[in-house]
Amino acid sequence: QVQLAESGGGSVQAGGSLRLSCSFSGNIVSLIYMGWYRQAPGRQRDLVARFNGDRSTTYADSVKGRFTISRDMGETTGETTLHLEMNSLKAEDTAVYYCHGRSRSFTFWGQGTQVTVSA
Repeated sequence: QVQLAESGGGSVQAGGSLRLSCSFSGNIVSLIYMGWYRQAPGRQRDLVARFNGDRSTTYADSVKGRFTISRDMGETTGETTLHLEMNSLKAEDTAVYYCHGRSRSFTFWGQGTQVTVSA
């Protein structure tokens, strides 16, 4: 099992910045993907950014050049913190952001954190 705990988020004006963090604990060595998704009201949950199994990154076209995903590996293999640095925020970035991890057999989600960008 893997546990995810998010922090960050909030409200900001367009053009501003926010940073999201997600602490992973448990059997994180089993994870192939670690990343962030978001879901706006009335829309499906979409990928924002993620680390792939080969340590490469994938970004949604809409956030390329504005968002940066990074991670800090803890001193033990059971701890990792994932970050999402969001700059030049736009009103259309408003959504609930979810931390995500996927192994070969399971998918794990954080509880979600609200990001609201006012025009």
